[in-house]
Amino acid sequence: MRLLVTGGLGFIGSNFIRHWISQHSKDQITNLDKVTYAANPDNLTDLDSNSNYRFIKGDICDQSVVDQLMSNIDLVVNFAAETHVDRSIDDPLLFVKTNVLGTYTLLKSALKHKIKHFHHISTDEVYGTIDHETKDEFSETTPFDPTSPYAAYKASADHFALSFFKTYDLPLTITNCSNNYGPYQNPEKFIPRVITNLLTNKKIPIYGKGENLRDWLYVDDHCRAIETVIEHGKVGETYCIGGLKEACRNIDIVKKILKIMGKSENLIKYVTDRPAHDNYRVSWKKIKEDLAWEPQESLDSGLEKTIDWYQKNQDWWKKAKIEAENFYQKLDNYKNLK
Repeated sequence: MRLLVTGGLGFIGSNFIRHWISQHSKDQITNLDKVTYAANPDNLTDLDSNSNYRFIKGDICDQSVVDQLMSNIDLVVNFAAETHVDRSIDDPLLFVKTNVLGTYTLLKSALKHKIKHFHHISTDEVYGTIDHETKDEFSETTPFDPTSPYAAYKASADHFALSFFKTYDLPLTITNCSNNYGPYQNPEKFIPRVITNLLTNKKIPIYGKGENLRDWLYVDDHCRAIETVIEHGKVGETYCIGGLKEACRNIDIVKKILKIMGKSENLIKYVTDRPAHDNYRVSWKKIKEDLAWEPQESLDSGLEKTIDWYQKNQDWWKKAKIEAENFYQKLDNYKNLK
């Protein structure tokens, strides 16, 4: 089989490519990535000598590039997206271009070239927020109610994708995942930022009181789930993917990491909450009952593996760490001006 993976130098995309090759060694993968701040060419250097893998630097908004690559492809897996909520608040227009127009460009080309299967990666954040005090969960039937620019543009991309299935019969599936963590994640994201702050003797900034709820999904479990949906999912269906049986507060995640790393809770620093800070809890009942998938990693085992990876791969994240902290400083300066 011939795959086009978009955004394959990013966190989840690179983990997926490595997983797919390990399970489908004869398949051919083309990785299309614009190489923005969220991508890292070092993520897949171990595949440089693999004759079944090739990397193309390009933009999913570029119709000519997309058409050229799509002309000899069986399966498209679309990871390409701007994903950081804080960045979407800072620069919403960038998210429109990639998450909406880019997805449309891919869908249009997939239809033109009669792609056998288009799989679109999305997020649970399209559903908005849950009541902190209830046991409500996001599911495939939860109405979209995005509260950040990032979530709004991902919701728009989801609607585009489903419309191409319903209107044009493009063979398509969608997965809406909860918060991922694991190796190769940019240190601007919550869990790797906590870990790398501790490894560089910095305090850990926590929005508000750290009470916001999240469902956490270890990236290898996510890759297995995508593979399961591609191979066994029903065309036209959406599947929610979560990693926990019960959502966890951000402050509890931080305390778990501090305990594993043998650090003091005095390193926690509470900062002003970000606007429209959501709570997420995800039901993965459908994918478990219909496709027999469930996560293999517990939160504790996943965090231990993640911490170990960042401890052993400091050369990978040190440059990105500087860029991430510069971005957060820019946000802090902007807030202070308001």
